Amino acid sequence: MRSTQLAGVGAAVLLAATGGAVLTLAATSDTRSAATAPTPEPRLIADSPAAPAPQRAADTGATDPKAVYEGAKASVAEIRAQTSEGEGTGTGFVVSSDGLIVTNAHVVGDAAQVAVRLGTDEQVLPAQVLGTAPGKDLAVLRVEAPGRALEPLKLANALPEVGDPVFAIGSPFGLSQTFTSGIVSAVGRDLEAPDGTTIPGAIQTDAAINPGNSGGPLLSAAGEVVGVNAQIASRGGGNDGIGFAIPAATVAGIIEQAASASEAMGVAPAPEAAPQAG
Repeated sequence: MRSTQLAGVGAAVLLAATGGAVLTLAATSDTRSAATAPTPEPRLIADSPAAPAPQRAADTGATDPKAVYEGAKASVAEIRAQTSEGEGTGTGFVVSSDGLIVTNAHVVGDAAQVAVRLGTDEQVLPAQVLGTAPGKDLAVLRVEAPGRALEPLKLANALPEVGDPVFAIGSPFGLSQTFTSGIVSAVGRDLEAPDGTTIPGAIQTDAAINPGNSGGPLLSAAGEVVGVNAQIASRGGGNDGIGFAIPAATVAGIIEQAASASEAMGVAPAPEAAPQAG
């Protein structure tokens, strides 16, 4: 029987069987233990309806994979979540210059401590979980990076179409900054969220997505985020060319709610960092 898996933190967790496939978390984990410190309770973000995305306008520009990677790599984060069972890893990406990062809810789960490593930096920064939306399998973190200008990735305002080129950046099996490419294989798929509810309108892609890619961006040829990589369909737990991403239109409303939660919790915006030379 084929297995379909989610792409995020902890051991692969079977979620649901659909037509002989099982949806699982595509996450990596290890058994290293670490001291954990309590963090403020994240705010549960209401599952409000996502704003409808506008009709798709066809791209006419040529695709340059290297340009897509170079433009996005500094904004993609490796996420490490400490739980009672050890450390798991996933992916996220910067969505605001004051340090908001989007990932999957199943990546951070009930972690007692979360940290991120941005781009190719070696420095590991503590992160706060501002809120989670389990029904959409999305979470928003906040990180402070003094002295560094954070470059947010732009969410696409248009729906992708079957055949459009797409790219994924993430940390499959803990290999950070892994870049893969493919096309949109289908749109309008239904996914089952970790809480058992349905996530509509998901994007299917043949770009290689493996455990650890969860929460990372699925990018268009223009370098815009069209979706958040979340699940894979697989016979053996690895990439079989069937990955799924939560659409960008679903992400936008979650970010707005998390920003409001940040203000309500008294979290001041991080000071703008001076541009780095070079």
